Parts: sequence; C-alpha cells; structure tokens
Amino acid sequence: MSALQKEDCVPCHGGVPPLEPGEIEALLPEVPSWRLDADPPKIKRRWTFPDFQTALDFVLDVGEAAEAAGHHPDVAFGWGYVEVSLYTHAIQGLQRADFVLAAKIDALPAAQLEPAA
Repeated sequence: MSALQKEDCVPCHGGVPPLEPGEIEALLPEVPSWRLDADPPKIKRRWTFPDFQTALDFVLDVGEAAEAAGHHPDVAFGWGYVEVSLYTHAIQGLQRADFVLAAKIDALPAAQLEPAA
C-alpha cells in the first residue's frame, strides 16, 4: 500500500492555491499510471475492460471510493473502457487530494485487471 493510499482526502472548497508545477512533478511518481494534462492541470488514467458490464462495475467502485473520500472525479466510460480525470474544480487545478484519490482508485481490485492504456 502506498503512502498516498493511507491518507484521507482533505476537501478543498476554494481559497487555496493549486499545487505548483514542482509539487505536481514530485507527486506524479506516486501514481505512475496517471498522466498529467494541462489547462487546467488534471491527472487522468484510462483502463480497458473486456466488456461493458466490467467497465460499469469499475465505475461503480470508483464512485464508492470517491464518495468515501469526499472527492469526486470526472468519469467517462463505455463498452470496454473507463477514463477517470481528477482535479479540484473549486480552484481549477490540482491539490494533494487529487493524488490521494488516484492512489485509492489504483488500489481497487478491478484497477489491477488491465494496465493503463
């Protein structure tokens, strides 16, 4: 279990600055299957699955993890794929909580079924 998986997400309701580029670069190795997208900065990961039902089951697991963490990703899915995008909407950027939730999602059993695509 990674150190980030053990942390609790700390909700951000705005009024705090997003992580600086150096802070983001320091956290990315903790979630190596996630990629950084810019403008606004987000971290994303895509999974492939053998069918729609398996993808849907994974989305439901992601939803439960997000609710438990109090931090909610953007999720896109369809037949055989799921893509999760994390950033803190209130500040239009990344906070540590985004990386914490990414690590928690990576720990889900279905996340282990397929390497990132």
